[in-house]
Amino acid sequence: MSLKKLNTEIKEALDNNNITLLTPFQKAVLPKIKGGADLFCIGDKGCGKTTAIIIATMQKLNSQAFEDAPRALIIVENKAEALRLKEEFTKFCKRTDLRVYTAYEEQTLDQQKEEIYYGQDILIATPKRLNRLFLLNSVNVSQLKLFIIEDAVFAEKGMHFADVNRIPESMEKCQYLIFAEKLTPRLKRFEDTFMFNAQIIKG
Repeated sequence: MSLKKLNTEIKEALDNNNITLLTPFQKAVLPKIKGGADLFCIGDKGCGKTTAIIIATMQKLNSQAFEDAPRALIIVENKAEALRLKEEFTKFCKRTDLRVYTAYEEQTLDQQKEEIYYGQDILIATPKRLNRLFLLNSVNVSQLKLFIIEDAVFAEKGMHFADVNRIPESMEKCQYLIFAEKLTPRLKRFEDTFMFNAQIIKG
């Protein structure tokens, strides 16, 4: 994929962040994401995975807010990762009306339920808190287009693995994307629950 094929808002955001070329990893994964495939996106640290997530999400959501229900869910390990990723999204989305929200254990559930109810486009959450919100019927996934796990090595560990596996049980069909530095046997096990027939893209 070339920069010319990205929508205007993304090209402007890349220019504002002094990005003039896509990395080899981004060139490999972005066309596949645009095509709708479920993917394991594997690349070394520094290859541009986070920016690929942002570009793909903005492209899929047409860089515009829409109604109230989240259209992208991004799973991260903890509060620090949620806030870091939101900050990165803000750098790219500040000239759009896309709404980005974080949900993690340190916030009160009532606050999160209310703020999600009033409308979010991109929900960045820890698996434990997202499962809790699903249990309370506080996240409408009827409009969901993307389910993404960022830096997925954490999802192999202990309760995280079980928590991540439970999340798709609450969702209708959408596009699943797992980003990681290495595709381990434990991550590959997600194929048995929700990553059926997923492609592996390495860049």
